[in-house]
Amino acid sequence: MTKTLRPICLLICLSALCAGCAGQIATHEEAVESVRAGEMRERLEGNQWSAKSNQGEVDDGWLKSFNDPTLLSLVQEAEQNNFELQIAAAKIDQAMALTNKAGASLKPSVDLAGGYADRNFDDFGEVFGGGLTISWEADVWGRIRSGVAGAEETAAATVSDYAYARQSLAAATANSWFLANSSKLLFDYANEIDALFSESLRIVTIKERIGQVDQQDIHLAKANLAKAKEAARQAEASLEDSKRSLEILLGRYPGAEIQANGKLPAVPPPISAGIPSELLERRPDLIAAEQRVAAAFYKQKEAELVKLPRFSFSLTLGLTNLRDAISSLAAGIFAPLYKGGAIEADIAAATAVQKQAIAAYGHAALQAFKEVESALSQEEHLGQREKYLQITVDENFKAYQLVQKQYEIGKIDFLDVLNVQNKWVQAKIALINISTLRLLNRVQLHLALGGSFE
Repeated sequence: MTKTLRPICLLICLSALCAGCAGQIATHEEAVESVRAGEMRERLEGNQWSAKSNQGEVDDGWLKSFNDPTLLSLVQEAEQNNFELQIAAAKIDQAMALTNKAGASLKPSVDLAGGYADRNFDDFGEVFGGGLTISWEADVWGRIRSGVAGAEETAAATVSDYAYARQSLAAATANSWFLANSSKLLFDYANEIDALFSESLRIVTIKERIGQVDQQDIHLAKANLAKAKEAARQAEASLEDSKRSLEILLGRYPGAEIQANGKLPAVPPPISAGIPSELLERRPDLIAAEQRVAAAFYKQKEAELVKLPRFSFSLTLGLTNLRDAISSLAAGIFAPLYKGGAIEADIAAATAVQKQAIAAYGHAALQAFKEVESALSQEEHLGQREKYLQITVDENFKAYQLVQKQYEIGKIDFLDVLNVQNKWVQAKIALINISTLRLLNRVQLHLALGGSFE
């Protein structure tokens, strides 16, 4: 065996020896045991929702349940062009790159070096040389692999964040589309009221000319018409603002040019909510929180393992004009003895981060349960309110028709007509708003349950 090959063989043998005694690192399940078992899970899980719900499969593909092809195309456009979603995607690339960087520490490092010196002033003349240097640290205790595992969990959490951002974007697009159509409905209704009050002013003016009413009715009719015009202008401004909000989500210039159709789809039939414990395994943001617990666990283990000795090896192979070939093998051990408390501080900081991640998971889970409970509760309340408001609108309209006839024959004053008229108008506006809230709440329920929109 030549002198050049001997160090290589020795390096291979030492590598195999260190690899054989390398410590095992915890699995993902062991890393997240603090939030998957024991007191934490008992505090979070429940057998059923307190709010009224149907148990069964969580609705998937929920966007299609609204039977709105325009909505589906808008969500697709938002996925392609939304800048915030592109930011989330770029964060995945960053996390993956950092994971690859962490994993590189497990592999040997190879460097190429070369040099040249003109030394004509002495007996050596020109000196040149070059070679390869191979260095590697044996991960005997699993410190490096713990760091890699932590980076992998962080990257996985970033992927889960993207999944939740994607679902949230679909929900935000749906909400903005419904709000734009609701604003269009209110704007159209405001214009109808404007025309109705203009007709009322015309009738009152004619009645005043023939002496059936006095100037007070003229002033009341004009004031009512001005109020209707102001409401119409406010509705137009709200419509433009809702269009711009939707265009921002779609990645378009906010020119309020998108066309709303002024139609609100019917709220789909009630959906199944599953059981609370399934939420912890289904919602991407809770999955991300769990993965961050695992990442903090591995980082804490990595900080603890810094106390143990490190074993490193380096092999140099080269050629020079002084010798035909050179080779050297160096093995080293590094064991920290005293760092002024820096290592202990790093361990304490990593432990605190781990506690923070566990608490953040618990908070996120409770918040998720609250979102589902609130949406389920509102589902029933809003449905009942919509029924009552529909009755209110119908009855007020009937009363308005009666007082109109009574006013025409002089049995009541114009002020009585305005009173009933305004009740009818306000009830109709409230009905449109509550119908919109039902749609928004249904979208929120799907998002809270972690149902996919594909």
